[in-house]
Amino acid sequence: MTGHGRGTAESQERRVTVEIRSVNHRFFELKLRAARIHPSVEDRIVKAVRARVERGAFVVTLHDEGGVGAARARADLPLARSIAAALEELRVGLGLTAPVELALIAAQSGVLAVGDADDDPDAVFTAIAPALDRALDQLVKMRCAEGAALARELASRADRLRDLAGSLFVAAAGAPAEHSARLRERLDRLLASAGVTSDEARLQQEVAILCDRGDVTEELVRLGSHLDQVDTLLVATEPVGRRLDFLVQELGREVNTVGSKSSSAALTRLVVEAKSELEKLREQLQNVE
Repeated sequence: MTGHGRGTAESQERRVTVEIRSVNHRFFELKLRAARIHPSVEDRIVKAVRARVERGAFVVTLHDEGGVGAARARADLPLARSIAAALEELRVGLGLTAPVELALIAAQSGVLAVGDADDDPDAVFTAIAPALDRALDQLVKMRCAEGAALARELASRADRLRDLAGSLFVAAAGAPAEHSARLRERLDRLLASAGVTSDEARLQQEVAILCDRGDVTEELVRLGSHLDQVDTLLVATEPVGRRLDFLVQELGREVNTVGSKSSSAALTRLVVEAKSELEKLREQLQNVE
């Protein structure tokens, strides 16, 4: 689900702003944008976000907006002295008269470094945490509002599927008579030219075999059970996106089985409608936490 949150925390040492944006994603994915961050601090930020949300694509932007100890440049003096001595030796050896410039020494790798003033990752995360919590509060609130609207949409789709399941039950109940009429018509047409009458007992036996092969009662019962579980999950307070994904897969399996077993035009038409509704439901579920 989509959402946005922003939080700021201030202390004597720094002022930190955290901004979080989320878009739809089947899984959990997080990108952190920060100028300087210790790996352990990054890991704790990811865990804090994951504790509040189940899935989605998140971008967390961290701004250290200054303060007495927000950042500082550090010089490695032993390294600088060693480089200066080496450059001086090189200057003398080449017979050069120009002195070794400070800028040249400072430009060497490792001589100067810019980093957090506070080298303690725990202290850094302590400064970030309040801003992160406020941003997450706003993000979750926005996602909950979207989730409520989405739940209503999903419930209407589930109700439509339940209506179709009821129609499938009715159509399945009329299938034996339809099989019997169709088979009788074919036999009468084939045997009329030969002057032979059909064997009623054998005809009924064939109809019974066809009806047994095409019986979809079990599939329709499971279909109704899955829809009951969907209704339960739609009013749950915990994340249910993955379980709903699974249920929609099972609904699709039952509907496909009904379609493959059926030779009834009425059942086939209803199966096509049910598949259309399931596809719409599946698309919406990609947005569900």
